[in-house]
Amino acid sequence: MSTRKSSPRSASAFTSASDAYSSLGVNVEAALTTLAATPISLHCWQGDDVGGFEKADATLSGGGIQATGNYPGKARTLAQLRQDLELVYKLLPGRHRLNLHAIYGDFAGKTVERDAIEPKHFASWIDWAQSLDLHGLDFNPSCFSHPLSADGTLSHPDKKIRQFWIDHCAASRRIGAHFGKKFGTRTVTNVWIPDGSKDTPFDRSGPRERLAASLEKVFAEKLNAKHHLDAVESKLFGIGAESYTVGSHEFYLGYALKRGDVAYCLDAGHFHPTESLADKISSVLQFTPALLLHVSRGVRWDSDHVVTLDDPTRAIFEELVRGDCLDRTAIGLDYFDASINRVAAWVIGTRSAQKALLAALLEPAALLRAAEQAGDHTTRLALFEEARTLPLGAVWDEFCRRHDTPAGLGFMDEIKSYEKTVLSRR
Repeated sequence: MSTRKSSPRSASAFTSASDAYSSLGVNVEAALTTLAATPISLHCWQGDDVGGFEKADATLSGGGIQATGNYPGKARTLAQLRQDLELVYKLLPGRHRLNLHAIYGDFAGKTVERDAIEPKHFASWIDWAQSLDLHGLDFNPSCFSHPLSADGTLSHPDKKIRQFWIDHCAASRRIGAHFGKKFGTRTVTNVWIPDGSKDTPFDRSGPRERLAASLEKVFAEKLNAKHHLDAVESKLFGIGAESYTVGSHEFYLGYALKRGDVAYCLDAGHFHPTESLADKISSVLQFTPALLLHVSRGVRWDSDHVVTLDDPTRAIFEELVRGDCLDRTAIGLDYFDASINRVAAWVIGTRSAQKALLAALLEPAALLRAAEQAGDHTTRLALFEEARTLPLGAVWDEFCRRHDTPAGLGFMDEIKSYEKTVLSRR
C-alpha cells in the first residue's frame, strides 16, 4: 500500500504555521537554521543487531544487552551495512554523523585483537563517510561479546584482563582522535563497560576502586581537545547485572566531575523507568564541561526501543534548548530493534529526535520566560498548553522540503521498495 496517500502538508500550510508561531514571538526561520546546524550521531549497530564484523556472522553476546527479533534483511557485511546507511542518510534532512563501535572495523578477514586495533582498520569508514559528506565519526570501545568480558573488564580482579581492556580503550581513544583530525569536527569516544553482578555482591567498593584506577590509565594519554572528547557512560542494570553495576550513575558522575575534562553520558534507557533524564541535564551541565546524550526509549528495562516523539524525548530536547545547552551537548542515538525493518528503525528514530528538537526550538520561549520571571504562573501554564497544539508538522514538512528529503510518510515508500529489492534477498 502506498504511503503517499498520507500527503505532506503544503507550502501554504507552512506560511500559516509561521504566522501562528510568530504571533507568540517565535522566529521559525531561526529555529530551522538551528535544527539544520545540529547533527545527530547515528549508531551503526542498529543495522546488524550489534554483531560487528570481527568474524563472519558475529552475534551479540553478554554485556547485559540484547537485540530481540529476527526481521529479514540484517546486514551481514560491511558493504551491506554501508548500503543500508546510505539510504538512511538520504531520507534524513540535515547533515549528520555516524557512531562506530570498535567491533565494526574493516579487518579484511583477519583476526585483530581488540587491544591491537588502529586507525588503519577504520580507514575505509573515513573514506566512505567523507564521500557522503557526513559531519564526522564518533567512536566506542567494545567491552562485550568477547571471551575476556564474561566476568568483567576494567574492574576485573585479574590484572592481565584489566590491562587488556585498558589497552583496548586507549587504542579506541587514538582512533577517535584520528577521526576528529580527519573531519575537522570533534569526535566523542565514549567508554561504557558491562561490569556488574547478577546477585548481591559482598564487595561493592573493590571493583569501583579498580575501575577508577583503570580509567586513569585509559585517559593518561593527552589528546588534542579540538579533535577529541572523552565520555563515560553509566547504567542502572543489565541482564546478568541486575543487582550491582560497577559503573553506576553516581560513580561516573563523580569521576567526570573529578576529572574536569571528561564528558558525562546520559542514556535515556539507563535509569529507572520513572526517572526523568531531562531533569538531570541542567544539573550535570552546571559542573561538567560537556554532555553526551544517548537518546533512546527504555520500556520497563534498558530495552532500547526506537525513539518516538513521546513526552520524555520532547522533555530532553526542551531542556537542551531552554538551558542554551546545544553547544555543549553531543547528541547520539542508541537503540537496536530487530523486530521491525532495521532501516526504518534508523529513519523513524532519527526523524523523531529531530522533530523533538524542532518542537523545543519552536516554543514561545520569550513569553514563557517573561511570565515565569513575573511570577505569572497562570499565563505560563496557558502558554505551555497553547504550544502543544501549534502546527509543528507543517514546519517539519517545510524543513524536509528544503533539504530535499521526503516529507510526511514519503520516506516509507522508499524503504518498502528497498526492502523488496534488497533486504528480502539477503
